[in-house]
Parts: sequence; C-alpha cells; structure tokens
Amino acid sequence: MGWKLSAEAGAPEPQGADGLWRGNQPTGTPVVSEEQLDVLPTLDMRQEMPAPRVSKSFLNQLFQVLSVLLSLVGDVLVSVYREVCSIRFLLTAVSLLSLFLAALWWGLLYLVPPLENEPKEMLTMSEYYERVRSQGQQLQQLQAELDKLHKEMSSVRAANSERVAKLVFQRLNEDFVRKPDYALSSVGASIDLEKTSHDYEDADTAYFWNRFSFWNYARPPTVILEPDVFPGNCWAFEGDQGQVVIRLPGRVQLSDITLQHPPPSVAHTGGANSAPRDFAVYGLQVDDETEVFLGKFTFDVEKSEIQTFHLQNDPPAAFPKVKIQILSNWGHPRFTCLYRVRAHGERTSEGAGDSTTGVTGGPH
Repeated sequence: MGWKLSAEAGAPEPQGADGLWRGNQPTGTPVVSEEQLDVLPTLDMRQEMPAPRVSKSFLNQLFQVLSVLLSLVGDVLVSVYREVCSIRFLLTAVSLLSLFLAALWWGLLYLVPPLENEPKEMLTMSEYYERVRSQGQQLQQLQAELDKLHKEMSSVRAANSERVAKLVFQRLNEDFVRKPDYALSSVGASIDLEKTSHDYEDADTAYFWNRFSFWNYARPPTVILEPDVFPGNCWAFEGDQGQVVIRLPGRVQLSDITLQHPPPSVAHTGGANSAPRDFAVYGLQVDDETEVFLGKFTFDVEKSEIQTFHLQNDPPAAFPKVKIQILSNWGHPRFTCLYRVRAHGERTSEGAGDSTTGVTGGPH
C-alpha cells in the first residue's frame, strides 16, 4: 500500500487502488500522474548508485597491491644480488686458496728432495752385509778423493808460501846489507866528539822536534851507530855542511860505506830535504892527522832509503877511524839530518894493519 504525506498534518494517508492518493487532499494540491510515479523510482536509484566512487576505490586498491608487489620484488632482487655477491667472494676466496695449495704442493714435490723409499720387506743378513760392504767401499773412495784434494791444497799452499817468502826476502834484501857493519855501537864503535861537528841548537829546533811527543829534542851523534831508524831519530848539525868521525872497534880495511835515510813518503814534513846529498869519505891513520881520501859520492833520496857506496881503497889500507864529510843536503836551509852510517870491510890485526898502512903505533 502506498503512502502519501500530507502537507498540513504530516501523516501518511491511505492510497487508492489506482495508485493515486485519495481522501483528504487540500484544494489546489497538484496531483502526480502514474508516468511521473514511474519515473521517480528511477531517479531515486540513480541518486543512490555511487558508481564513480566504487571505480576510484578499486583503482586505489589495485595500485596499492601493485606497489606492495613491486616492493616485494625489489627486496627479492636485492637479496638475490647480495647472495650473488657473497657467492662471488666465496668463489674468489676458494680460487685463491686453491692456487696457494697448488703452489705449496708443487714446492713440496719439486723443491724438497723426496725421501728414500723404505724397504717394503725385511732385509736378510746377506743383503744387509752386502749393502754395508758397498757403502764401506764408497766411503773408502771418498776418503781417497779427500786425501788427493788435501795433497793438492798442500802443494798449492806450499807454492804460494814459497812465493810469499820470496817476496818477503826480496823486500828484506832491498833493505838489508849482507855485509858486516863495523860502525855499530854494539860491537865497539863510538863517536870522536872532538872531530865531529856540533849539534844543531836553535830555538826553532825545539819546535821542530817537540812536535813528535815520543822523540827527544836533540839526538846525540851516537844515534847514527844504532840500528833503530825511524823518522826523527837522527843526528842534526847546523847548515848543509858538517862531518862526523867514527872510531871503529879495530883497524878495518874499509871497502864500502852505507848511508840510510827514511824515504820522503814517511817523512812528517812532506819531504827529505834535510837528508845529506854530496859527501866524501876519508880514512884516518893512527896519528889522527893523516887522512886518506876514499871517495866522493851522492846520496839520492829518490832512489832508495839504503844505499851502499864502494870505496876507493886501493891498495887496501886498514884504518882505526873513518870520517864522513857532508858537503851538501837536499835543500833544508837550517840543518842536515844524518841517520845511520855503516862501515864495511875486513878487520885486521894490529901488525897487519901497521904493515899495510906503513904506520906504527898502538891501537887507539
């Protein structure tokens, strides 16, 4: 049954069989036809149907689902990438470890000598004896080879030792005069101070000698009769001319005179200009007045530190004294240094010396 709202009372009224509102209708109220009534439900349904709203919510839900799926797919891809990277690192580590193990194994196989294979079975007594005998023979062969090498080394060492000895003796022969020296203080030689030049005395000399702490200031002329020859251990006299008279241990037929002076290479002053240069040798008779000229010579400092000069003693005469007269030096302006002087010859008896020289007299 249909209901119609009354404009005045506001309560529903019964509807007739024709579908139109009947009854208490106020005058002037419009009457709704059936066509209009048919259109009203349609309008009501269109107004109640939210078609556009339903479409937008579905798209929103679809977009949300897609975004969730995409985020899930992204997370899965990131996880897969991390796994792939970790697997790659693991493969790289395994590869490097494999290479290291392969190199170590190769080194053990080729660098370390292989161990001898142990016998798989026990040796019998005869086999053991045979092996010991063969090893003994090998040891004997090795011993023979060692002996041979030892002999060769001994021969080489002996040859080298002989060569070294020859060089040493050659050097010694250069510095050693193989003749008896009668001008040694240890055999009785001495200096005749009355006939010898005075020592060099000057204020500068103290400075010259005291620069060497282990040398005394002025050395006496007796140092020329000592075998100790080292720089500074010499007798110095003033100027470039002087003389020294050596009293021999007996009458000697003089044959040679040897002078010795350190080479310039070991001189502290950088040279040997204080060494004697030109000198003359005289033999003194027993009267101390008669002098016999035995020769004039030159000492060359560039030649050798030891130089021997043959005297002109012909016919040979024996003298109790010998005089060395220095005529010049190698350029020193203040003094001349005389190191060692050696007198060589043959010692004679007093009678033989008198007959030879033709002079009588007792020994000096």
